[in-house]
Amino acid sequence: MVYTGRGDKGKTDLSSGERVSKNSERIEAYGTVDELNSILGVCGAYSDTTNVENIQNELHIIQAELANRKPDKKVGKENIERLENLCDKYQGECPPLRDFILAGGCKSAAHFHHARSVARRAERKIVALKYKEEIREEVLAYINRLSDLLFMIARYENHVNNVEEKNPSY
Repeated sequence: MVYTGRGDKGKTDLSSGERVSKNSERIEAYGTVDELNSILGVCGAYSDTTNVENIQNELHIIQAELANRKPDKKVGKENIERLENLCDKYQGECPPLRDFILAGGCKSAAHFHHARSVARRAERKIVALKYKEEIREEVLAYINRLSDLLFMIARYENHVNNVEEKNPSY
């Protein structure tokens, strides 16, 4: 059964069995990671060049950890290094960045820009939770690198689709 009615009064269960408000920092943090994961599904559907499944699986691991579960796997330094290597790869494919750019361009790039901004929000939510509870450094580092990678993928998507990036006019 999909529905239980247990959340009808604004509370939800953690894996420990503890009931918490749906607006707690913990729920906000893993809920925003869940939103990011969903947006990455849209990104993958629009992109002919970028596969996001590994990232989506890693985000599920982070969600489980943020939800106070004890996942068998954890996102660690090797996952962060993989994101850094991908950033370097995509950056090498794109023209040098000389100024700020407007988010947008082709449809896939616009969705990756959206994902990047949600990743930054997820990072802020995780930082807020970190002030109250212990969060592994690798979780925060992963989300930080992911937002950088999503920016580079957006640029790459525009580049391979021959869409010129536009600079803001001040």
